[in-house]
Amino acid sequence: MKIKFLGAARAVTGSCFVIETDKARFAVDCGMHQGNAQIEKRNWNVKIYEPEKIDFFIITHAHIDHSGLLPLVVKNGFHGPVYATEPTGDLVKILLLDSAHIQEVEALTKNKKMQRWGKSADTSPLYTIKDAEAVAGLIKTKTYNNMFSPAEGIKVNFQDAGHILGAAIVEIFIEENGTTTKLVFSGDIGRRHQLMMEDPVFIETADFLFMESTYGDRNHKGEEESLEELFEAINYSYSRGEKIIIPAFAVERTQEMLYSLYLLDKQGKLPKDLPVFLDSPLAIKATEIFRAYHTYMDRETREIVKNGEDPLDLPQLQFSSTTEQSMRINEMKGSAIVISASGMANAGRIRHHLRHNLWRPGASVVFVGYQAEGTPGRAIVEGAKKIRIFNEDIAIKAKIFTIGGFSAHAGQNQLMEWLHNFKSRQMKVFLVHGELTAQETLASLIREKIGFEVTIPEYLEEIILQPGAKIQEIKKPFEEEKPRIDWDTLLGALEAKISYLKERKKTITSLPVSKQIEIRDALQEADTRVDDIKTDV
Repeated sequence: MKIKFLGAARAVTGSCFVIETDKARFAVDCGMHQGNAQIEKRNWNVKIYEPEKIDFFIITHAHIDHSGLLPLVVKNGFHGPVYATEPTGDLVKILLLDSAHIQEVEALTKNKKMQRWGKSADTSPLYTIKDAEAVAGLIKTKTYNNMFSPAEGIKVNFQDAGHILGAAIVEIFIEENGTTTKLVFSGDIGRRHQLMMEDPVFIETADFLFMESTYGDRNHKGEEESLEELFEAINYSYSRGEKIIIPAFAVERTQEMLYSLYLLDKQGKLPKDLPVFLDSPLAIKATEIFRAYHTYMDRETREIVKNGEDPLDLPQLQFSSTTEQSMRINEMKGSAIVISASGMANAGRIRHHLRHNLWRPGASVVFVGYQAEGTPGRAIVEGAKKIRIFNEDIAIKAKIFTIGGFSAHAGQNQLMEWLHNFKSRQMKVFLVHGELTAQETLASLIREKIGFEVTIPEYLEEIILQPGAKIQEIKKPFEEEKPRIDWDTLLGALEAKISYLKERKKTITSLPVSKQIEIRDALQEADTRVDDIKTDV
């Protein structure tokens, strides 16, 4: 059989692995690429998926980096079933509609901007709400430990990954030429002992394992320590009359934050007069789905619900559904907790809250999830002094908290513990869904401590899998498929423009004062951007 890595290869987003057997061609996950502009260009390269030739998709869980391109492949010819667990099916439907809305709004905004500039406005959305709605009819839900056969010679089983509600480890049994090969796709492996979720199921056998490696180079803080750090962030800004801003993914992280605030309230640590705003229509809908599927949660959570309590509710919790309600949060005086999406601060309402609060010395921003390379959240946690939001440079004076213990991903030790349960040392391991530095660290540790053969595939790499045989590479990415930047030409063009302005200084000074001020402001803005680049290098 063949497998092609269409995403999450030396990167954390865009999960998609296409498997081709002698009887079927299918894919595990169909995620959106997220990060900088270069990475997000991959979303438009739909030809490499050959959607019309894919028989079915298996979705490990609902997060957009695992499901976000389903509307695009449906738009371009895929019409087969999409298999997922019951909670994942419901969550995918609302996440894709929200994503489509964002695509449409961003395209409309770009077109209006181009029209104001007197240029051609021809930006189209990646996909539309209609495309997202078309996915819903294709979703076929399954329960954990319920083996099913999506095609001849292929059997699939979902196991609890302990990551988010409905997240699955996928066991795939493929029969070819009288031999059965077992593939295991870990999806995202959950952190043990996290709130609400069961611990990830241990798997004992596989011929080939495709394992996530998001935190392959570090461990998380303990649960109690993380809860105490959240209290510290709240107390810091509450005592100063400022807001606590929490960028949180709408699915799982938001619900874990609500659960954490419930626990702090139970401990008497959450001020009764401190408003808590959930400012995300998507997160509000997702929270209702979490409530509906409480039987998928861990024993402790089920016991709380059985006793008539709701760990996702607080006396001072307010839902902010409309734009007007969201705007009023930033108009109000005094302290408040604001939980809003997106979790990486690269879209949605959270950008407005950051714009209004990042520059306030008494405010706090609490990051409780992974920040992908190239996102505003990543820049902030890495110590940026200012950040650009809505074409405005915002100074970062708020106190920044990064609480890794709330991650829904297993840390390095937990990944190794999960991997140790595989009995056959002949199994081959592919590390996916991780940045290269984290993967290299984890790969070295696996080879040293366990002795598995480990491969770190590249984006668009294609290989042949055969149990007991050496991995055969049939396609390596072409050099032109990787970004190339001609720095000499780029910097030379910039120098030429500066020389041009110097030569015409006399002409500039003869212009009306209002025009000179406009030119000055534009050059000062460009100078600021160059200063940002100098800081990076």
